[in-house]
Parts: sequence; C-alpha cells; structure tokens
Amino acid sequence: MPILCGDCGQSFVWSVGEQAFFRDKKLQNPPKRCKECKQAKNERLAAIAAAQASGVRQRIEVAVSCAKCGETTTVPFYPSQGRPVFCRSCYLELNPSVLNGK
Repeated sequence: MPILCGDCGQSFVWSVGEQAFFRDKKLQNPPKRCKECKQAKNERLAAIAAAQASGVRQRIEVAVSCAKCGETTTVPFYPSQGRPVFCRSCYLELNPSVLNGK
C-alpha cells in the first residue's frame, strides 16, 4: 500500500508485514514518514534529548531548502513538518517590517 511521506513527499510502500505489526500493536493510524525520514526524526530527537541531558546549550544548524527560491541555507532550529522555511533574502522580502524594526 503506497503512502506519501509527510516530510519529503516521496511515495513509500507500507508492507504487509508492517501492517501486521501495526495491527498487533493496535496502532490505528498508518505511518506518516518513510523509513529514511523516520530515522532522521529519531536522530534529531535523540540529539535534542542528549543536549538537554548534558545541560550544555548547543547551537544547532539544520540545512534546509528555501520554500520560495530553492536555495540551500541553514536555520538554527528543526523545521516543523509541513511549514515553509525561507532563506534570509526571501524572508526579508516576505516580511519587510523586520528591516524597519516594527
């Protein structure tokens, strides 16, 4: 059963074995992420947990593609699923009040 990944938008197959696992665990919703995106999410969560446990505030930089121009840039946060992220120039173009300090 093919499903679209909520993070990368690629189609992935929800195998019969995985469906049986979900049924056995009484999970009612199908998966939202492909295996690669699920692994990346788990790694992000583990990194956040490790940083919180260490008590040291670490600055993160996450590589993203701008939702408007497609340029690769970095942001200091993990983007929320389904929300657009913009490079600095596109963000300032869309939010000119940031330049005016308003």
